[in-house]
Amino acid sequence: MLTVGDTFPDFALKAVVSSDPATAFVDLTNASYGGKWLVVFFWPKDFTFVCPTEIAAFGRLEGAFSDRDAQLLGVSTDSEFVHLAWRNNHDDLKDLPFPMVADLKRDLATALGVLDKTEGVAMRATFIVDPQGVIRFVSVNDLNVGRNPTEVVRVLDALQTDELCPCNWQKGDDVLKPAA
Repeated sequence: MLTVGDTFPDFALKAVVSSDPATAFVDLTNASYGGKWLVVFFWPKDFTFVCPTEIAAFGRLEGAFSDRDAQLLGVSTDSEFVHLAWRNNHDDLKDLPFPMVADLKRDLATALGVLDKTEGVAMRATFIVDPQGVIRFVSVNDLNVGRNPTEVVRVLDALQTDELCPCNWQKGDDVLKPAA
């Protein structure tokens, strides 16, 4: 699995950005959000139970990520057509403010090392990638356990200080200063 300090792999994938079939589909690459932080989170499957709770929670926090010059990208190994169908059939997903990326060939999940060996789907993984394309945070949960998007915002805040941040540090708290 790629980890902190590794370069996020190049990708060129389809994504769903709206519920309207006429405007829903876009092509995304690494260059699509040049100069921004990326928060890339994977979920195992569309039309499941834990996944929409996380996706909706990330969606509610999109403004917080945007305020931090970060682009959210949600990814699964389902197709863009399945993503669109799910958006249109799940009230919590209809107005998502970020792309639902289709890693149908599993290229990105494989390159990152987050393809579950037993199920053949993406693990519940989260990556924070800096504007230079370097992975600065990785978290992977069991397929059955949802993650905490608020914690991802907290970690992003800490990373963006470029300082030493103690346990449970929150934006606005003092950072650690080594003795001179």
